[in-house]
Amino acid sequence: MSRRRVVRLALAAAIGLLVAAPVLAAQPPEAVNLNVDGIGNVSAPLQIVVLLTLITFIPAALVIMTSFTRIAIVFHFLRQAMGSQEMPSNQMLVGLTLFLTAFIMAPVAGRINDAAVQPALAGRIDIPQALELGTPPLREFMLKQTRERDLALFVELARLPRPERADDLPMRAVIPAFAISELKTGFQMGFFLFVPFLLIDLVVSTTLLSMGMLQLPPAMISLPFKILLFVMIDGWNLLVASLVRSFL
Repeated sequence: MSRRRVVRLALAAAIGLLVAAPVLAAQPPEAVNLNVDGIGNVSAPLQIVVLLTLITFIPAALVIMTSFTRIAIVFHFLRQAMGSQEMPSNQMLVGLTLFLTAFIMAPVAGRINDAAVQPALAGRIDIPQALELGTPPLREFMLKQTRERDLALFVELARLPRPERADDLPMRAVIPAFAISELKTGFQMGFFLFVPFLLIDLVVSTTLLSMGMLQLPPAMISLPFKILLFVMIDGWNLLVASLVRSFL
C-alpha cells in the first residue's frame, strides 16, 4: 500500500469522526450509577473511613484482651535476667508470643465462631446480635484471669451498680481490669525468673572480688553460666508450660 493511500484513509477516518461526533453527543448516554449506598443515614465513604479507623484498634485488642500481654512481659524479663542482650531477638519473641496466644485462645475463638461468626455468615443473625453472642466466651476468659480487686476498682470508677452475676458486667469495666491484672501477673512471674539468675550474678561477683579481679566485668563471666543453667533445666519447656498452664 502506497503512502498516499494511507494518508487518504487516515484523512477520511478523521473526517468521519468529526461528522459523527455531534450526532453521538446529541444522543443521551446510558446512565452509569457510580454511587455506593451506605447503611442507614451514613454515607458509604464515611463508613469506609470509620471501618479503617476501627481496624487500627485490632492490634490493641490483640494485646489487651488476650494472653499476649502476660507472655510478652515474661519473655522480656527472661531476656533481661539472662543478660543476653538481643538474643533471642524481638522478632523471635513476638512470633513465639503470637503463636502461644493463638494456642491459648483457640478454645475461646472456637466458641465465638460457633456462637456468633457462623450464624452471622449464614444470615441467621445480624451484626449486633453476633457481637452480643460472641462476647460471653471472651468475657468468661478474661474474668477467669482478673482479680476481684481490679474488677471492683473499675466498677466503682464507672459508678456501676453491684452486679448479681459476672455476665452482667459490661466490657468497659472488664477489659481494663483484665489488663492491669495481666500486668501484675506478668511482673510477678518475671520477678521469680530473676531470682536464680540474680544468685548466679552474686556468686560470680563475690568470687571475682575475692580473687582480686576487679577489672573483669562479672556479667561476662556469669552469662555462660546462666545459659548453661537454662539449657540444663530445659528452661524453654518449663517456662512455656508454666505460661500455658497459668491460663487453664
